[in-house]
Amino acid sequence: MALSLTPGQAADITQAAPLLAQLEPQAVIADKGYDADALVATLEERGITPIIPPKANRKEPRKTDFALYRERNLVERFFNKLKQYRGIATRFDKLATTFLAGVLLVCVLIWLN
Repeated sequence: MALSLTPGQAADITQAAPLLAQLEPQAVIADKGYDADALVATLEERGITPIIPPKANRKEPRKTDFALYRERNLVERFFNKLKQYRGIATRFDKLATTFLAGVLLVCVLIWLN
């Protein structure tokens, strides 16, 4: 597992490549926001299967395994559990290091349950 803390206004896709560089997954399941040619090409070069549905404005839609894409709900449910902790959901901590420590602590609690 890899984790990165970014400013609130940063797009998630900007952190996808650096985080994936730390991991060796067989497949990446992501939503339409990650449908970028550069990211998909990077994944395919590394032999990682991209399970990313194409955006509606794509001229040539890519094939997607929607049966496997349904597993993305596990990630969504994890973030739902994470946001049940008020300090994480509202970001009480002002320092990034303190906030990240809180997120890691809650992740461990979720994992242990």
